[in-house]
Amino acid sequence: MRHDVTPEEVGKRVDVTVARLSRASRALVADAIKRGAVLVNGEPAKAGRALEEGDAIEYAVEERRPLTAEPEDIPLAIVYEDDDLMVVDKPAGMVTHPAHGSTSGTLVNALLAHVNLPGDSLRPGLVHRLDRDTSGLLVVAKTDEALSKLGIAMKARRIKREYLGLVHGVPEHARGTIEGAIGRDPHNRLKFAVVADGKPAVTHYELREKLGRNAELIFRLETGRTHQIRVHLAAMKHAIVNDPIYGREEPRLGLTGQALHAWRLAFVHPRTGVEMDFEVDPPPEYVRAKAMLRGDEA
Repeated sequence: MRHDVTPEEVGKRVDVTVARLSRASRALVADAIKRGAVLVNGEPAKAGRALEEGDAIEYAVEERRPLTAEPEDIPLAIVYEDDDLMVVDKPAGMVTHPAHGSTSGTLVNALLAHVNLPGDSLRPGLVHRLDRDTSGLLVVAKTDEALSKLGIAMKARRIKREYLGLVHGVPEHARGTIEGAIGRDPHNRLKFAVVADGKPAVTHYELREKLGRNAELIFRLETGRTHQIRVHLAAMKHAIVNDPIYGREEPRLGLTGQALHAWRLAFVHPRTGVEMDFEVDPPPEYVRAKAMLRGDEA
């Protein structure tokens, strides 16, 4: 579609104007802009560009295709498996489940090639999730009963999760608790932040090792908010090392993303009632980055 900017539209943002013209959501317009399907005077437009007199807009805004989760032959690091559940070690760089922008190559795609899973079609078997660039342990339910009981245990905070993380600086106290409600960042909708009207979030931390000017911490979660550890540590002024959203990237360390690893997981088996406890070491890239930080001068 082509549209010549009217006097009333001068000074308006490109994305706002295209959304009005196309009667599409801002999310769909943002996708179109990202694909280069919105032009101003024949050139790819930026969302926030202010329109000027004489501008001509061309746009092609398409509805998103329905998301599906299909089996894909992707290697899985299975730590434990029985008839009721699996515990897997997710690598950094792998998205947990399909979403717009990551429709294949996810952990769920890999799981479905291994076994049929109960529950939601896009998040089958998932009791919890990890950020794309966070590595480590996840429990996956293989039956409806396991999914229900593990889901209840997660909400009741009976599933114990511990993480290792490399952080900037050394906290003043060797151990402590961070309490801060987490919600969308009012200044950047792509981020989360500690905000007054957010959901309650509690993170316990403990110093594991000083690494020159930095440190390795152990984190224990009481709640499971999106980006919880990353948001809380950034608010504490000790952002996770190489966090591209809440800190800064450090190419010299060779990390896929933030230096965060889910290393311990404990829960009661949903059918047998047996206490299950798992631990998996961080990936080699984390270990190398830790060694480099240890070698830095204080």
